[in-house]
Amino acid sequence: MKLGHRIARVTGFAVIVLFGLNTGCGQPEGEAYIRQHYRKAEFRIPMRDGIKLHTAVFSPRDTSQKYPFLMMRTPYGCRPYGDEKYPDRISLNPELMRRGYIFVEQDVRGTHMSEGCFDNMRAHLAIKRGPNDIDESTDTYDTVEWLISNIPNNNGRVGQWGISYPGFYAAAGMIDAHPALRAVSPQAPIADWWYDDFHHHGAFFLGHAFPFLAVFGHDRDGLTESHFRSYDYGTPDGYAFYHRIGPLRHIKQSLLTNNPLWDAMVEHPTYDAYWQARNILPHLNNVAPAVMTVGGWYDAEDLYGPLMIYQSAEAKNPNVSNALVMGPWVHGGWARTDGDRLGDIHYGAKTSTYYQQEIEVPFFEHHLKDAPSPQLAEANMFDTGSNTWHKFDDWPPAIARMQSIYTTANGGLRMNASPTEGNGAYDEFVSDPEHPVPFTERITLRMPKTYMNEDQRFASRRPDVLVYQTEPLTEALTIAGPMTAQLWVSTSESAADWVVKLIDVLPDDTPTTEQERDDWPKLKPLGGYQMMVRSEVIRGRFRNSHSQPEPFTPNEPTLVKLPLQDVLHTFKSGHRLMIQIQSTWFPLVDVNPQRYVPNIFEATKADFVKATHRVYRSNEYPTRLEVPILRDSGRLVRSDSRANRN
Repeated sequence: MKLGHRIARVTGFAVIVLFGLNTGCGQPEGEAYIRQHYRKAEFRIPMRDGIKLHTAVFSPRDTSQKYPFLMMRTPYGCRPYGDEKYPDRISLNPELMRRGYIFVEQDVRGTHMSEGCFDNMRAHLAIKRGPNDIDESTDTYDTVEWLISNIPNNNGRVGQWGISYPGFYAAAGMIDAHPALRAVSPQAPIADWWYDDFHHHGAFFLGHAFPFLAVFGHDRDGLTESHFRSYDYGTPDGYAFYHRIGPLRHIKQSLLTNNPLWDAMVEHPTYDAYWQARNILPHLNNVAPAVMTVGGWYDAEDLYGPLMIYQSAEAKNPNVSNALVMGPWVHGGWARTDGDRLGDIHYGAKTSTYYQQEIEVPFFEHHLKDAPSPQLAEANMFDTGSNTWHKFDDWPPAIARMQSIYTTANGGLRMNASPTEGNGAYDEFVSDPEHPVPFTERITLRMPKTYMNEDQRFASRRPDVLVYQTEPLTEALTIAGPMTAQLWVSTSESAADWVVKLIDVLPDDTPTTEQERDDWPKLKPLGGYQMMVRSEVIRGRFRNSHSQPEPFTPNEPTLVKLPLQDVLHTFKSGHRLMIQIQSTWFPLVDVNPQRYVPNIFEATKADFVKATHRVYRSNEYPTRLEVPILRDSGRLVRSDSRANRN
C-alpha cells in the first residue's frame, strides 16, 4: 500500500494523518550494493592554511549523467579507511543512495586521518584577516571548492547534512557558504553547550557527559584510524557508581586523568567567554543555501540545538528557504529507528519512513537536481499526543495564545485563575543529597533515550517530589511552542536546583494492546501511565544570570524562571495534565551541595547538606507554568487520527 494521508487545512497550519506506509522501493544497503554501484576514492584536500583533510568520495559507476554532491563532515571517523575498503552504508537514507549522488565523508580538522588540531565546537571567526584564520565555515568552503574543481561528472551543486556533531558542522558550513552549496540539513545539531548535551541552564548532565568525554576529551597522538576510548565502570548501575564517587572533584581521580575537556569544564563553571565563543547561534548570518533543520521531540542530547538554529537562521536570513522538522524521535531516530514507538508508547506509524520519503528526499532532489518543488511547510511538526503531522506557516505558531496553569492546594492545577490563598501558602519537601531522586527506573550507566517519555510514577510516589494535576480534561488541550515555568521558591540553605516536568496522565482504563500483552512484562500496562512530555532543570544560582551566579537568601521567597523547550502535544479528553517539581535528578544531573560554593566542580563532602525547599502557591507568590495553547476561532483545535495511541 502506498502512503495514504489526509490534509486538513486549519488557520495557520495543516494536519497530515498517516494511515499507511509502504514505499514499495527497494532498500539498497550493504557493502556489496555500494561496491556494485559506487566507486570509492580517498583524498587529502588542502585547506587555505595548508592543513590537509582526509576525505572519502563515493561516485556513481553509472556516468551517463552528472550528479550533485551530498557531503557529511564528521569527527567520528570515515571508516573503513582505504580505497578498496567499503562501508555498509554511505547514506542513512537508502532512497538517496538509490537515486544517485556523489557521497562525500570527511574527517574534520584534527580528527582521525585529518591533519591539524581538533577544537571542540570550534569558535566561528566573524572577521578573518588572513589565510591562517580558519574555522569550520572556511574548511567547508575550501572542501566544496576542491570537490567542484577536481571530482569528475559533478553537476556543480553540493548538499550538506549531518546528525549530532556532524549537524553542528553542517550549520557552521552554511555560514558565508560557497555558491555551490545549495542545500544544508543540520540534524540534531549542537548549537550551544550551555544548553545542549551536558549543560542545561548550568546544571551538569553527569550521566551523559562521561561517554562523550571518553571520545572527545583526549588529545590524539598523530593520525589514527581509531581514537575512541571507553571507561570501565565496574558496574552496570550508574546511580550506585556515581553515588559512590561522591563530589565531582573525585571524578578526575576515578576516570578523567589527562582529559583537557574535563579540565576546561572545571575551570569554566559559568557561562563565560569560553562557552560563549562556542555558541554558533549569533553567527548564522549570510546563509544562502536552502536550510532544513531536523530534530526529535525526545532527543535527550540535542533538543535545544535544532529549535534554536532554525529560529536564528530564520531571524537573520528572512529571504532564505528555511524549514523545520520535528518528529517523535530520539537523537537521530529519523535515520536509525522506524519512529513508530519509544519505550512503552506507540506513535501509530513508521514516522521515520514518512520523513525520509516525503520530506528529506524531495528536499535534496529539488535543490540539487531541479526536481519539482516539495510541498514542504515552514514547520513540519508531529503532535506526540494525537499522533498526527501538522504543517505550520511559522514556528512557534502565531495562532497559539499564552495561558497560565497555576499550582493550587491539595496538589491541584488551575487554568488562567490566579491563586486566592494567602501568602503563607506553600508546599515543601526535604532534599537529601545522600538520597537523590532517580531520573529513570532503568539500571543504566548512560542517559537512556527513553527517559524523555518514561512513566513517572516511580518519581511521583517519592516525598521529595511535588505533584500537581488537573481533573480529567473535558475537551482536548493542545500545547504548541515553548513554555516557561515561573517558580516561586525558597530553601533553608543557600543553593538548589529546580526540575520541572510536564506530564500527560493517561486514564486508568486505558486498554493494554495485544502487542503489549505479547511483550509482557517488558512493557507496562498504560492505565494511569504518567507519560513525560517535557522536562528541564536549572541550577538555581543561574536564575538571574548564567555568567554571574548568586546564592539564595535562606527562607526568602525567590522567583526562578525556567524556560522549557518547545512541545507539540495534545492532552486528550479524559487525560490529566500533571506537573512535577523536584530538586534532584540523579545521576542525569550531578547533585547540588545545597550549600553555596563558588565552583560545584570543586565542592567537598562537607558542602553537601540536607535542605528544606518550598514551592509557593499564594496570591503574592503564584507558581505557574506558562504554555502556548493552540486555538482556532476561539476553540481548541482537535485532531483525529487512525494512528492514535488510545
